[in-house]
Amino acid sequence: MERFFRSLKTEWSKAWLYQGQAEADVLLCLTHYYNHKRPHSFNGYKTPMDAESLAG
Repeated sequence: MERFFRSLKTEWSKAWLYQGQAEADVLLCLTHYYNHKRPHSFNGYKTPMDAESLAG
């Protein structure tokens, strides 16, 4: 979880003008980038979705 928040702060955060913009960007980060495109060393450098599909 700490790694996720570090990535969110360094790769995605910016000066949002509105709360809605911040919420939309965080949701986009979680649902599209972090789970589907960003490989994780813990998962053998697979994305979380790829690792989960192999486990189930």
